[in-house]
Amino acid sequence: MTAPDPSTLASRLRAGDRRALARAITLVESARHDHRPAAEALLAELLPHAGNSVRLGISGVPGVGKSTFIEAFGLHLIGRGHRVAVLAVDPSSQRTGGSILGDKTRMENLSRHEAAFIRPSPSGGTLGGVARRTREAMLVCEAAGFDAVLVETVGVGQSETAVADMVDLFMLLLLPGGGDELQGIKKGIVELADLIVVNKADGALESAARHAVAEYRHALALLRPPVSGWRVPVMSCSATEGRGIAEVWETVERYRAQLGASGAIAERRAGQARAWMWSEIQETLLEAFRAQPAVRADLAGIEVQVGDGRLAPAAAARRLLAEFLAARG
Repeated sequence: MTAPDPSTLASRLRAGDRRALARAITLVESARHDHRPAAEALLAELLPHAGNSVRLGISGVPGVGKSTFIEAFGLHLIGRGHRVAVLAVDPSSQRTGGSILGDKTRMENLSRHEAAFIRPSPSGGTLGGVARRTREAMLVCEAAGFDAVLVETVGVGQSETAVADMVDLFMLLLLPGGGDELQGIKKGIVELADLIVVNKADGALESAARHAVAEYRHALALLRPPVSGWRVPVMSCSATEGRGIAEVWETVERYRAQLGASGAIAERRAGQARAWMWSEIQETLLEAFRAQPAVRADLAGIEVQVGDGRLAPAAAARRLLAEFLAARG
């Protein structure tokens, strides 16, 4: 496939062409090296028009109802005049590279709305389950006029903290399980949460949800908040019944107002941009390393030697790096 002309694509995208938006994200997500110059030229065209959205990361334990919550939340935002983009990162199979990509069908009502755009993307096995190009896809959506960008991540785990390097607020969804559930959640992910929401607070679980909110608040009092001056709120909601959704958005707005006034959000985005640059350097160097012919020729054999204990990992790494550096002159 030939890469599209960046200027033409940018103009069509800015004019509201949804096909151009989808094609632009496909271009920036492309793993083909010959597509990168066009992708970078496109981003250069769009960058002056990006950055004007609320960027939210949403994660949660399995079964917490992330898609149901995001649909209810997104429809609420649309009702308040916002345009909502959802970047739903699906887990890629470690064996086949395939992914489920089912979020569009799980958010049927939201996906049909003209003020919403849902883009499922395979994680590709990258750190935290966040697709490598999710940051760029976010900029593309902002340039297309979406003023609320929601990044739904794969699940909960310590590596999931990658999402915190690309959003203004990281929201963690939990089930009405109280302290017992908290014990099963990685401390690192809780420490990064700017807002905790206990979902499914309805029916027989309503009482348990109130108890869980109290338990989580007590537990958070022992942790250092991720942002100075912001005490992490713990709330409950029922996405299926629509209760508590408006209050969640009001809390997000309060967060934005409080931290925006102090300059903390601008500082956070600047730090994220620097982290993004270094992440790209690391990924690009690793790709170049693996693609180098001398390294590629020796890599499988050296991995076998490391695996069966004949070669120390540190020595193997030095040997491969020496081959890589020698080959590059």
